Parts: sequence; C-alpha cells; structure tokens
Amino acid sequence: MSWPGVIQRRIASNGIQMNIAEAGRGPLVLLLHGFPESWYSWRHQFAPIAAAGYHVVAPDMRGYGKTDKPKEIEAYTQVEIVKDVIGLIPALGYEKAIVIGHDWGAPTAWATALFHPDKVRAVGGLSVPFMPRSPVQPMLMMREMFKGQFFYQLYFFEPGVAEAEFERDIRMCLKKFLVLGGGETDLTALPVKGEHDDMFSNMPEPKALPKWLTEADLDFFTGEFQRSGMRGPLNYYRNHDLTWKLTEGAPTEIHQPAMFLAGANDGVVVMAAPAIQMMPHFVKDLRINRMLPGIGHWTQQEAPKETNAAILEFLKMVDG
Repeated sequence: MSWPGVIQRRIASNGIQMNIAEAGRGPLVLLLHGFPESWYSWRHQFAPIAAAGYHVVAPDMRGYGKTDKPKEIEAYTQVEIVKDVIGLIPALGYEKAIVIGHDWGAPTAWATALFHPDKVRAVGGLSVPFMPRSPVQPMLMMREMFKGQFFYQLYFFEPGVAEAEFERDIRMCLKKFLVLGGGETDLTALPVKGEHDDMFSNMPEPKALPKWLTEADLDFFTGEFQRSGMRGPLNYYRNHDLTWKLTEGAPTEIHQPAMFLAGANDGVVVMAAPAIQMMPHFVKDLRINRMLPGIGHWTQQEAPKETNAAILEFLKMVDG
C-alpha cells in the first residue's frame, strides 16, 4: 500500500534506527502515534499539512513497525521516548519542531514541550490532555482505583500475558480493540469484566467495520504487528512508575502555543475529564481546546476532516 507523496526511510536518533514517513517541505511538524498504531495512523494528515507548506514527519515510535525494538522493558520510559523524538529534530536538519501526538504520542508530545522548550516551538495533544507529574506513584494509584475490576493498563502490566493473547490472532484482536475505541461503540453494552479476566475472549467480534476503518487499513496494521510483535508497544504501559521516578522535580507548566483535540465519545476523555478541566491552568497558551461530537478515541482517523482543519488552524496561529 502506498500513499502519494509520502516516502519512508530509516534515520538514527538516540542510539536506535527509526522508520519515518514524510511528505512536504518547510518547517518541521512531527506527528507521534499511540497504541496499537503506527505512522499510518496519520495517513490522512500528510497531504493537507504538506500542502500548507510544512515538512510533516510521522515516525514509527520505538518498538513499532520498522523502528528498532530494544528488548529491555526499561528502554520504554517516556524519558527515552522523548529523547527519540528530540533526536529526530537535528537528524532531519532542523533546530526546532512543532510536535503533535495522539494517545501515547500525546504525553510524549507534551513532555517534549515541557522538557525542551528550546526545541519545541508549539505542541498539540489528541485524546490525552497534559497532566503534570502526579504526587502519587502511578501504579499504586491505578491498583487502588481499579481494585477488584478489570482495567486494561493493569492487564498489560504483566510481561508476556497480553502479548500472548494479542499474538494468538492479531487481526481479530486489533479489530476488536480499534472498533471498541471508536465513537460508534456503546461502552455500556459491553460485557462486564472481573480483575482476573483477559482482554478479548468475551468481547464480541464487530459485525462490520466502521466507515473510518477499512479492511485494507486493518490489513496494514495487522501486517505491522505480525512482523514486530506486541512486546515493545506493551512495554510503554510497564514504565509508569519508572518514568515517574525519573521525572521527579519536573516543571508543571507549558508555555508554548498549544492545542488539544478529542472525541466527545472517547473513553479516555471520560477518565481524564478532571485533567481536561484543569489543563488551561498548566498549559498557559492553549489556543485550541476542542471536543468533536460523536467521535471516539481514534481522533485523526475517525474525524480526518475536522482534525486536519484544527491542525491547519493551529499552524496558522503559530506561523501567521
């Protein structure tokens, strides 16, 4: 599968080789994907951002696709992943970049702006708002909040367990996971799970794919994870506590121009509602703060037209 005007190559950053997809010329815009995705999650954004006069680059993040996949769990802290992103900027021949991320890519984007204000001139997050470092150790808080319940991040925490389930039938698991997170899904109608349940066995197979996800799209994602496996992507969830320890004393405010965009039907938005409400207190130049009605978790895939319009509006605010 090819996308006109989009080329892929591998480039060195932070001691690893990263696969990037890129288009256009001009100031650098980095687009960071989340779980379980790839550069391809941004397929609808390349052409409009490039046409607006930017060099748009979407890497396969560490552990994904054709990017290197270190074996050690601790190689997947947000500290290391931020270094990957910041290292791409000079590797691509730039001094600064605009960084926009979705899902896990959003906290990475926020962190690049927080820790590297000299390198990140504007920042955006899709689905996941900026949250200052918690005063409480994350896994302790999560285990307390979801005591006696199934919570996917706790399920992902034990090495090898979620990998085995995903890798038994990657296509079916991705299909269920992606459709489950979409705005069309009624989360209240899903089976209730206990703390010892797995992720997918009692989750019904979707009868049809939603309009935003084609069979070809699902084939692409499946092929990527069949080659790369799920260990690297799942390791992101196993580093909440280590990232927390490594970022003691972190700043709490972002001062660059910023945007936040999310679907009103996104389960993450429901969980993060207090953080979204508080975000303007910490993100001091929040130019766009917008909810998309009827849209779920996969913001830029479910609502490409609205996402592109918001990003282009934001870029115009930043560069005039």
